[in-house]
Amino acid sequence: MPTVSLRYSFRQPFRVPARTAYAWCTDFGPEDGPLFSNPTRRSVRRVAADAWILTDTTGRPPNTRRIRRLVRIDPEGMAWTNTHLDGPFRHSQYWYRVVPDGSRRSHLEFTGFRLVTIDRPISPAEVARRSMEERRHDAREWRRFLTPALERDCRPAPARSRVGSRVLAA
Repeated sequence: MPTVSLRYSFRQPFRVPARTAYAWCTDFGPEDGPLFSNPTRRSVRRVAADAWILTDTTGRPPNTRRIRRLVRIDPEGMAWTNTHLDGPFRHSQYWYRVVPDGSRRSHLEFTGFRLVTIDRPISPAEVARRSMEERRHDAREWRRFLTPALERDCRPAPARSRVGSRVLAA
């Protein structure tokens, strides 16, 4: 069966500082599962100071699938990679980088290199169409699920002001 390579990218703005966004995005844990649109259970195993194996079980029975990923981080570059070790997109890679947009905002630069096994050769136009579908899907996950959680979790505590003996939220 032939394999096609789908390449796509997008940017996602964040209303939090870049270092804060990067720290949130690379704080991997079993509690990450509910962040995704599909029901997901995650286990995390650190294999080096800059590397983790994430094992996700997604979907509802009988359509569950297990996907193992090798994630490598680059704290200085505020970047990380995600390489699928198995599952339907084995050997696919995803590149992420958080870029500052001033002191209080940032954005994610995402590039996907998805390998897809297909039953027959397809045209370059079909490859482009499938790449656009993947881009839409992944950008939607960030826009609708991950970014709102990041911004909610990283929202600064409200400033407080004192009026007499009462404390008021500003």
